[in-house]
Formats: sequence, structure tokens, C-alpha cells
Amino acid sequence: MSLSTWFAASPGQLILPVVLPLLAAFLMQPLARVSAALAHGLGPLVLILSAWIIAQLWIQLGDAPFTLAIGGFAPPLGILFYADGVALLFALAVPVFALLFWPGFGSATDPGSSETDREQAARRDALALLLVAATTGLALSGDLFNIYVFYELAAVASFGLVALSGTGRAQVATFRYLMISAFGSVLALVGIAILYMQTGTLNLAQIAQLAPETLNNPIGLASFALMLIGFGVKAELFPVNTWVPEVYAGAPARVSALLAGLVSKLAVLVIIRLLVLIFPQPEAAQMLLVLGVLGVLTGEFAAWRAKDFPRMLAFSSIGQLGLVFIAFSIGGEIGLLAGLAVALHHLIVKSALFGLAVRWNGSLEALAGAARSSPLAAGLFVLFALSLIGVPPLPGFWAKLTVLLGLAEGGTLLDLTALMAILLATAVEASYLFRVAIRLYGDNPDPVAPPARRDLGVAALLGAVLVAATLGLQPVADRLSAGAAQLGDRATYIETVFPSHVARKD
Repeated sequence: MSLSTWFAASPGQLILPVVLPLLAAFLMQPLARVSAALAHGLGPLVLILSAWIIAQLWIQLGDAPFTLAIGGFAPPLGILFYADGVALLFALAVPVFALLFWPGFGSATDPGSSETDREQAARRDALALLLVAATTGLALSGDLFNIYVFYELAAVASFGLVALSGTGRAQVATFRYLMISAFGSVLALVGIAILYMQTGTLNLAQIAQLAPETLNNPIGLASFALMLIGFGVKAELFPVNTWVPEVYAGAPARVSALLAGLVSKLAVLVIIRLLVLIFPQPEAAQMLLVLGVLGVLTGEFAAWRAKDFPRMLAFSSIGQLGLVFIAFSIGGEIGLLAGLAVALHHLIVKSALFGLAVRWNGSLEALAGAARSSPLAAGLFVLFALSLIGVPPLPGFWAKLTVLLGLAEGGTLLDLTALMAILLATAVEASYLFRVAIRLYGDNPDPVAPPARRDLGVAALLGAVLVAATLGLQPVADRLSAGAAQLGDRATYIETVFPSHVARKD
């Protein structure tokens, strides 16, 4: 077999970024008993390989959508993976961001580390790999059964990562998270059951074919509402986001970066697939808009009142996710463009800020004078804060402007109410972020310790991505517009999965 054959991309490789982390997760602890060093390096190696496979698929196969019927069973039977430009983008983000915030980089392989430390490290790395496998599966799954399975697997991995720090605060937060997540899972399962009773299938493309006749009614809307609240737990959707401040403040900051920056976006992607393919009726979008407005207002006002840095970031994340839902509720391609822009912007900025919170994990008062011990970290915070607020010409300004223009174009009372809510929330956001920035550059003879080199390097890298997006705004906008058009192309999704255009109930 030639070398080019090994490196040639084929649709069958789409399963590998899910299978490899899953297999490595189950091998992690047995391998750690043999060699802690090998176990320590297995996770990052698998993440690099997964990112390389997805990148090769995207480069060699292009943005044209394709499917993978696992096991050779044609849809709607069997497990189906669907890949387009948007799915591959989020699937690639999973191993990349997991590598940047990999919780397994630590001292488990130091000569002085105990057997308990090595076991704890192996357990933590296995959970992180489970989370990677599950979230990649969420990005690629083409049927509701597998979406639900991967969603539950992501939930289990999240619970473990949050509780693994061993503190009482983290364990209480995990229990609260588990209870709310279990409630959401039940609602999502009931919504899926209703949908299956109405259509007789769980394949997204086939449901999309049957939806105009079977789901354009109050029963269909009730199914969407149940799945919206159920999957909305991970997406930090109001009102099932009360777990966020406790979990993000109690969990290790790098785990919070993965949950807030990455996992929430995969949950949002699932909801948007449902909205576009199955529930395009205006009532579903209005539901998303109302909950998004409530999320923006409650999140930003709570962040304004927060007294410590991680909780401020957690409440701010709730507000930003509310903005994402408002954007996706806007009809047409402009709404999908705005939603993608805001979601990706939040992925970069919030992940970086939680990275800084690894050391800046105390009260806001304790951050006084932090710019003296780390000018770069303080400068990066100001950069991210300005982009979150929406100061031109940073990407956050253009993303927020697109949302506002879409709402103004809608022109309904609900749209204009959402527009005013965003402007009010932006003023509140500017108030508390500027307050932190002023404190960073204040006087303090004993400033807080600077972020570790690794966390500062990751934040600087993401800051460079933000600056590069500012300088190359037009190419970025063109790519996002193409992704939005593809995400909203319901007919192409159905045609890719069912070229015969025949709805089947077998």
C-alpha cells in the first residue's frame, strides 16, 4: 500500500474522530498501570490525530456535504453521520480546543507523584476523552437516537470532570448539575418519543421530509419545546441554566473553559439542526427568541452583581448564549450568519477568559494590580472584553451588529423588544467589564499571581486568532456566509441522505 493511500481522505474516516477517543478512554487506566508516561501522552496524541483526520477530510473532500452509513445500513436504518462545512468546523474545534485546555497536562508523571495521583490523572484523562468523543458525535450525528446517546455520554463525562477536583463545593455543584441535566434528559426523551410517534422514524432527513404533514401542529410544537428545554441544559438556555455559576466556579478552570466554550456550542448546533430541518415554523423561532432575551437579561445583570472572577464569567456566558439563541431565531440566512458569528466568537473569547481564570480564580477585589505582575494577561483581558462588548472593528462588533440588523429588519414588536434588550445588556456588560479592567490596572503592593505560561500562551493564541479575524474580516465573513447558507439548506440535507427524494417509513 502506497503512502498516498494512507494519507488519502475518504468518508469512512469520519468515524475515527469518535472511535479513537472512545477507545483511548477505555484503555487509559489499564495503560496507566503499565506506564504513567505513556498514559499521560495518549490523550494529546489521540486529539492531534483526530484533528488531523477531520482537517484532511475537510481539505480533500471540500465543503460539499457527504454521509457515512456506519455498518453499511442505508438510512433510515443504522447509524448515520452527516458532514457539511458547519459540522466539520465544529467537529474540528472539539479536538483542537480539548488539546488547548487539556486537563491532563499536570504533574502526574513527576517522579514524586504518588500512585493515587497517577490513578486520578488517568481517570481525569479518560473522562476528557469521553467528552471529546461525545461532542464530536453530536456535531456529526444524523439521527436523534445517536444525538441522545452522545448527549448523555457528554453529560456523564462532564459530571465526572467537575466532581474530580474532590472539593465539597465541586461535589455539591455536580449534584445540582446532575439533577437539572437528568430533568432535561427526561424532557428531551419525551420530545423524541412524541416525534417518533408522529413520524415513525428518528432519522433527521426523513423527519424533515415528513414534518410538513405530521409536525406542523401543536403536537409538533410541543415536541420541539420539550427537546429545546432538554438539550438546552448544556446550551445554558434559560431557565435550565441555574447550574452554570456553581459548576463553572467550582470546577477546574480548564474544564469550565471546555464546558462554556465548546460543549455549549455543540448543544446549540443540535437545537439549530432541529429548528432548520424539522421545525421551521415561526412559533418555534419565537420560542427561541423569548428564551434568548430572558437569558441575555438575567445573565448580564447577574454578572454585574458577581463578586468573583469565575462566577462573573459564568453569568456572562449565560448572557452570551442568550444572544446566540436570539441570533438563530431570526429568520433567513442573516439569522444563521449572525448565530454562527456570535457562537464562534463566544467559543474563542470565553474559552480564553476561563483560561486566565486558572490563576485569577478569586474575588474581583483580589485582581487589583494584576497588570503589574502580568501586563500581557491584563492586555488580553481588555482585548477580549472590548470584543465582547462590541467595540469596532473587533469581530464582536460585527457579530452583534448583524444580530441587531436582523432584528431591525424583522420589525415585529418581539424583534424590537429583543433589540432593546441587547442594547441594555451591552451597557450592563460594558459596566462590569470596564470595572474589572480598571481594577486590573489599579494599585496593589501585593498583586495576584500571574497566569501560568501555558494558560497565558493559550489566551495569547486565541487573542491572535481574534486579531487575525479582525484584519481578515471579509474572508471570514464570506466563509461564515457560505456556512450559513449550507446550514439553512434543508433540501440539500435531505437530498444528500436520500438521493431518491422518497420518504420511507420502513
